This record gives sequence, structure tokens and C-alpha cells, in this order.
Amino acid sequence: MNIQKYEAFLKTVEYQSLTKAAQKLGYTQSAISHMLNALEKEWGVTLLTRDRSGVCITSEGSQLLPLVQKVCHANRELMNEIGELHGLKSGVIRIGTFTSVSVHWLPHMIKTFQSEYPNIDFQLLHGDYTEIENWIMEGRADCGFLRLPASTDLESIFLAQDRLLVILPEQHPLAGCDYFPITRLAAEPFILLEEGTENEITAIFEENHICPHVRFTARDDYAIISMVENGLGISILPELVLHRTPYNIVKKELDLPAYRKLGIVLKNKRHASPAVKRFLDYLHTSTGLKIKPEILQPLSNK
Repeated sequence: MNIQKYEAFLKTVEYQSLTKAAQKLGYTQSAISHMLNALEKEWGVTLLTRDRSGVCITSEGSQLLPLVQKVCHANRELMNEIGELHGLKSGVIRIGTFTSVSVHWLPHMIKTFQSEYPNIDFQLLHGDYTEIENWIMEGRADCGFLRLPASTDLESIFLAQDRLLVILPEQHPLAGCDYFPITRLAAEPFILLEEGTENEITAIFEENHICPHVRFTARDDYAIISMVENGLGISILPELVLHRTPYNIVKKELDLPAYRKLGIVLKNKRHASPAVKRFLDYLHTSTGLKIKPEILQPLSNK
């Protein structure tokens, strides 16, 4: 069994592009195309259709996709178990993550962890809360960083609490106030982070019965910060996102402080690969979690 052909199929379906699949797997585009052609010939079915707009999975491919995912997942578990027998000399950890964690937490976490386990590799899957949770449920990610609480079908480990701050243009009339009145949120043009079906910002509105005047939506945190800097409205973002940003904005805590709880989530720690278990133990025992304490508030301060 050539597992590389299976992985090529999965990555091509995921990115709907031979070029992107090749980049992710470290092959040339022609090598990916050759593996897919060989797989289709071996199975006697057409898995994908290719045209100018990209790559689409066929109905036969859709029927076989879950089985291929299971095979690849089982192969990763096998390789990780073999790695454990050799003292964790090899292994892969697939982590679902979002921008602020990828920028401010993970680089130092990975660097420190790999100083002890240099042959454990990391694959980072970037998405919003809903996408990350789905990836964990489907087995595409071994674990992921999420806002808590997560689905009751998943196990979660609390890591830290992150304040939610209002960001204003420097010329805003309330830029000099100590706290931003939560009642003013309904009166200001608001730039909303479009992140999955729900997020901590929409929760603030719902809990306080506020109907915001949403002027713009955006999927990128830093695009929102730039729009606020240019006077297009105000917004609310987690403090972790705002750490070390070079923008000319004002950050204010709400007069009714709000937070998001962050944790790492997985299906079942008992069934996790040896590499994942060791990474979770590292997060638990190396306190500071390699998370900057000046950014995040301890849970007891809420």
C-alpha cells in the first residue's frame, strides 16, 4: 500500500488544487498528478475532475474519501506508536489553530518542545473556532486551540483567560475615558470579526441585549485593526490579538469586563498518539505554558 498516494488524494481534495497539495506535501505538481492517476488506475474509478477552475471530487471519490481518511489516520497512529517504541524519535502533531495563537504562543511552544523532541514535527491547520472543532471531530487535527467551552463530545484543557478590549481610532471622543461604556456599542459603527457561526464578540452583544450597528465585517483580525485606525468604526478584539501591533489605535476595557477562556481540545487523550500525549504533558507541566503572563489574566481575576 502506497500511503503517499492516499495523502495526495486527501490534500488535493482539501485544497482543491494540485499545486497547493504539492506544496503542502513537498512534491512537484507533476508528482501529485502522477500519484492520483496511478490511484485512479489502480482502483478503476475516477476520483477527481480537473478543469480551469480547479479540482473537484467526483461522487465515487466522495464515497471513498472517508475510508481513505481512516486509512491515513491509522497509518499516522502506527507511525507515532513506532516512534514511541524508539523513544519518540519521530512523530507528527496536527494542531488546529487561529492567528493570535499561531503568532504569539505556538512559535515558542514548538521551539521549546522540539529542544527535547527534535524529530517531532508539527502541522498547523488554520481556521476559525467552528472549523477547528470540526477538524478535531473528523480526525483531521489531533488537537486544537479553541475558545471554551467546546463541544461536550470533546475533552478540553483550560490554558488561560484573555481580556476582550474595545479598539478605537486615536481621535475618537471616548479615547481618553478610563473604560468604554458597554451601552455605547449600539451607537457606534462597528467592524465585526466574521468567524464561524458564533464567537466571543457576538456573545457580548447577546448577553447584554445589544443590537450593534455593523458597518463592516472581515475575517482577518489585522484588517479590522487597520480599518479602526483609519476611522471606519470601532471593534472588539482579544488582547492576545492586540499584543505588539504597530497600529495607531486606542485600547479600552469595557465597563463590564469581558473575557474569552482559551484551551486545547482533543477527542480523547487516552487514545491520543504518544507525541500528542507528550505535547499535552508539556503544556501542563511547563507552567507559564510559554504564554506571556502580562497578556492574559488568570482565571481567578474574573
